[in-house]
Amino acid sequence: MIKLVSWNVNGLRACLGKGFMDVFRACGADYFCLQETKLQAGQVELPLEGDYRIYWNYAEKKGYSGTAIIARREPLSVRYGMGREEHDREGRIITLEAEEFFLVTVYTPNSQDGLRRLDYRMAWEDDFLRFLKALEGEGKPVVVCGDLNVAHREIDLKNPKTNRQNAGFTDAEREKFSTLLASGFTDTFRFFYPDLEGAYSWWSYRFRAREKNAGWRIDYFLVSDALRPKLLGAAILNEVMGSDHCPVELRLDL
Repeated sequence: MIKLVSWNVNGLRACLGKGFMDVFRACGADYFCLQETKLQAGQVELPLEGDYRIYWNYAEKKGYSGTAIIARREPLSVRYGMGREEHDREGRIITLEAEEFFLVTVYTPNSQDGLRRLDYRMAWEDDFLRFLKALEGEGKPVVVCGDLNVAHREIDLKNPKTNRQNAGFTDAEREKFSTLLASGFTDTFRFFYPDLEGAYSWWSYRFRAREKNAGWRIDYFLVSDALRPKLLGAAILNEVMGSDHCPVELRLDL
């Protein structure tokens, strides 16, 4: 079994002070993927033990975006970004090549208030899909995880009617997600829990949203459809604190 965990930590330095290493050790994951690390090189040194190694992708802008993967298994190769300069300044993608699959962690751009970045987001979505299909074209299935900044279906957020056309729940963003799935990817949580309501991975810090479970499911594990027979389980670890997101988990039989 391979266990993978993904967590938007909303600032790793802050999360370290809220028990990050305890969560990391308790999970015992083979791959632990982070988004929104908000770091530059050398600002944090994690006390990793055993065979773990870490790979970072930093944004050019300080204190912004950023991703990381902590891996128990040494990858065959590591890639940063998707190979397009207009998308690769913000440290949003890391790809590890394992023997059995490619693992991609991603922090998808937010469309922001007033949807002022929606046009850029749409271009990103098209290019990211092409990037994933090119990886598959190299002969291995793909595991994608991270904060995809979209709630796909109405059951993926508490208040769909009042959030319609807000960032993360626009028709355009939801359609891009549907297109991604239709191209040959499986939303692993919905594979196991197709109609489960109230399962969220992000809550606003305002209005006691987490206490009321008024959240959104915007953190995902997606896999190439070829990996469906290998799926053992998916979970949202909503008891874990330390960020406005909680970790999500995937287990594979490889």
